[in-house]
Amino acid sequence: MRLLVVEDELKAGEYIRKGLTESGFVVDWTTTGVEGLHAATSNQYDLIVLDVMLPGMDGWQLVTELRKTVGVPVLFLTARDALNDRIKGLELGADDYLVKPFAFAELLIRIRTLLRRGPIKEPEMLQIADLEIDVPKRRVTRAGQRIDLTAKEFALLHLLSRRVGQVLSRQLIASQVWDMNFDSDTNVVDVAVRRLRAKIDDPYTAKLIHTIRSMGYVLEDRG
Repeated sequence: MRLLVVEDELKAGEYIRKGLTESGFVVDWTTTGVEGLHAATSNQYDLIVLDVMLPGMDGWQLVTELRKTVGVPVLFLTARDALNDRIKGLELGADDYLVKPFAFAELLIRIRTLLRRGPIKEPEMLQIADLEIDVPKRRVTRAGQRIDLTAKEFALLHLLSRRVGQVLSRQLIASQVWDMNFDSDTNVVDVAVRRLRAKIDDPYTAKLIHTIRSMGYVLEDRG
C-alpha cells in the first residue's frame, strides 16, 4: 500500500512517515499543498493523509482540486477542533477527520478502516427520473431530448447529481464548481441554478432541482 502524507510541520511529518513506514506502508511525504497536489495527480496512492493548515494551498483547497479527478480516500489531520471546520472538510470530500494531537495507534486504525472501503468509484452514467447524464461524454438528456449545457452548468449538474437527495450549501457549490470562497453578497450560485433550471426543469412538468430555504439546493425526484 502506498500512502501520501502532506504535512508542513517537519516533526509531525517525520513522526507520521516513520510510523507508517514501520507499519508496512510505502510513504511519500510533501510539505506544501502545491507539492501534495502534484504528487497526488502524478502518482497512484491508496490513501492521502492531509493536513489542513498548509502554506500556499491549504488542505481544503487541495481536497477540492483532488475531488475533480481523484477518488482516493483522504484523511484530514488538523489542530482545528471546531465543528464547522470538521463539517467543511467532510463536505469538500474528505473521508475522515483526526484532530491533533492524536495517538499514532488511532491514526493507524483509521487509515486501515478507510483502506478496507477501497477507492471511490463514480458511475459513468447517472439517472434521476427521466434525466440521464453521460459523465465521460458530458452528454445530458431528459425525456430523450438532448440538453446542451455550458461547462459550468454541467459541473453544477454533475455535483448535484452525485449527491442526489442531499442538500448542498451555496458555500459548498461555490467551492466545488467555481473554486471560490462563497460571499453572501455574491449571487453567482443562484444565477447559475436559475440558468440550469431553465434547461433542466422549466420545459417539464416534474421539477428536479429544489430550493431549501436558508440552506441551499437539492436534486431529487419528488414524483
